[in-house]
Amino acid sequence: MKKIVLLRHGESLWNMENRFTGWTDVDLTAKGEAEAYTAGEQLLADFHFDKAYTSYLKRAVRTLNCVLDRLDQEWIPVEKSWRLNEKHYGQLQGLNKSETAQKYGEEQVLIWRRSYDIAPAPLGEDDPRNPRFDIRYRDVPAAELPRTESLKDTVKRILPYWNDVIFPSLKHHDQLLVVAHGNSLRGIIKHLKHIPDDEIVEVADEAAVTEPVTEDTSKTEAEQNVTPQPQPAPAVSRAITVVVNKTPVTLTGKQSYTFVDILDVYPFDLSSMRGKRLVTNVNGIHAEFIQPIDEGAVIDIYWEN
Repeated sequence: MKKIVLLRHGESLWNMENRFTGWTDVDLTAKGEAEAYTAGEQLLADFHFDKAYTSYLKRAVRTLNCVLDRLDQEWIPVEKSWRLNEKHYGQLQGLNKSETAQKYGEEQVLIWRRSYDIAPAPLGEDDPRNPRFDIRYRDVPAAELPRTESLKDTVKRILPYWNDVIFPSLKHHDQLLVVAHGNSLRGIIKHLKHIPDDEIVEVADEAAVTEPVTEDTSKTEAEQNVTPQPQPAPAVSRAITVVVNKTPVTLTGKQSYTFVDILDVYPFDLSSMRGKRLVTNVNGIHAEFIQPIDEGAVIDIYWEN
């Protein structure tokens, strides 16, 4: 059984002070360190991780270190990426949340914190907090470094790393640990659970206690680029919408279809399925494509309820 554990970092100094943190690199409090060890305790009986992933920010790195210490798995490979960093809060970073709410109103602060597509005011290009001045991001193109972000921007930043690095590693590993941040993990969960944009505001961006969330990926063989076990073609009872050249095209039965410049495929990666019959189980009628397919590729798609 393939599993990925998603874990938010423990309480940080600015969590304790009720400040917007974002990309500011603050450490854990003693409570946050204890939370991390508690999370490791919860994972002790059932998990022996093959690899771990975390952000460039100290509070996530330290949480991961504490968890692995408790598990006695400090030797496993760890990969860090700036793409797993917290949502960038722009000019709000460092401000006290309660004081900001008094100044701008609680509703506005809630929008900045929890809305999907509204970002706070950006940092100026000469602001010393601008990540382009931080040595840890020296290999990241300046244009890709955020000066502020909405959750939508955060998801856009994270998903290439999730789709191209973390999830494909399940081909070689059974258990993965991802230690990151409230909003970066919200983005991953939104993607995995197909949470609509207008409902993601109801998913808390900061857990009161650091607790592991386990995603069982054993039923998504096609997404792992693992050839599905042979099974009979199901009765067609649903349509599936495919994005081709940014134009929605609806397939309403068993068809052979020539795809030209596929943008994205979810939850299956057709780039490894060229010429093969792909049996899928689609809940709903919309599918997106994540990786491009060669122009002219012909795929037979079957689906069922």
